[in-house]
Amino acid sequence: MSKQIKPCRPKWKGTMTDRQRFNNQMHYKPIDRCFNMEFGYWEENFHQWSIFLDNSITNNWEADQFFNFDRCDGTGGRVWMNPPFEQKVISENETTRILINGDGLLAEVPTDGHDTIPHYIKASIVTPEDWKRCKEQRFRRDDPARKLDVAKLKKDHPTTRDYPLGVGCGSMIGKIRDMLTAEGLAYACYDYPEMVEDMVETCCLLVEDSLDQLLGKIDFDYASGWEDICYKAGPLVSIDFFKNVVAPRYKRISTKLHAHGIDLWWIDCDGDVRPILPLFLENGVNCLFPFEVNGCAHPGELFREYGKDLRIMGGVDKIQLGHGKEAIRKYMDTLVPWVQRGGYIPFCDHRCPPNVTVEDYLYYLDLKEQMFGMK
Repeated sequence: MSKQIKPCRPKWKGTMTDRQRFNNQMHYKPIDRCFNMEFGYWEENFHQWSIFLDNSITNNWEADQFFNFDRCDGTGGRVWMNPPFEQKVISENETTRILINGDGLLAEVPTDGHDTIPHYIKASIVTPEDWKRCKEQRFRRDDPARKLDVAKLKKDHPTTRDYPLGVGCGSMIGKIRDMLTAEGLAYACYDYPEMVEDMVETCCLLVEDSLDQLLGKIDFDYASGWEDICYKAGPLVSIDFFKNVVAPRYKRISTKLHAHGIDLWWIDCDGDVRPILPLFLENGVNCLFPFEVNGCAHPGELFREYGKDLRIMGGVDKIQLGHGKEAIRKYMDTLVPWVQRGGYIPFCDHRCPPNVTVEDYLYYLDLKEQMFGMK
């Protein structure tokens, strides 16, 4: 039996369903009010914020219900390695743990479990021989686990639903970077370019296989993906590689999506995406999520450049959320014209960190409703 969550605040008033509102807002059409959502919280927040502790809120799924956000759901197939590598601890001391993770990486992580990027020591996949063995064992297209129970998904997400539903389109290069490490991918692009392209092609095929089972069977509102292939100085791969190897696979996927009426595709990619944004747009990816401000720019800067070809979700500077009420209001004021314009859903530009106080976070949620809720 699922856990019953009692909301701590009323849902924003509205005259549309969440699904109608989301689709209208992301297509620059009239809305009753802004779609209200957030991207979630660091793991530490669930152990430090009194509002979570006092109400037994332990994860982002529960937090979404607790704060009574609009519902935005998604589903999809198994489009990455299966089975993953067995995760096991190699060694441990008072402060750090060395383990093999699900992507086959030897990684160093803190024993206290706080959120941080692990220190990757060694990848299991380095040479074409490594990849050939891994592909045969863990990337089989005929793996029974990749077959979807479409009938159940249709029952779980009927056409009469009142919330937007997305179809997962996986990752063309970000998960490969996870598997090889950023350094390993950089070397592999030059030492074994055919191997890397075969990895990208394999990812694309697995997504296409999943879409072929779902499209036309379920009425989706958007597509989603994940890359994290940029950092604050730009892409972790060359523009030419992205253009010649990654972008054509986006084009193949977007062709399938468009054939079934799905014209909104967001990809979660942190960092400065501006060097590859034209390639995103040319090949069907037209929404940035969760759009980190300090790693890239203010949302308005990109809207001024790309007009209504672009949509953005996120873009509320988490740094300003940690600087108190005055800073929060000052930043939120800069978002007003872009929310009013459409094509933009504002929320914290990644997981909200624990340095933001509960008082200031609730102030932010109240302020967002005052500014963007139904008048």
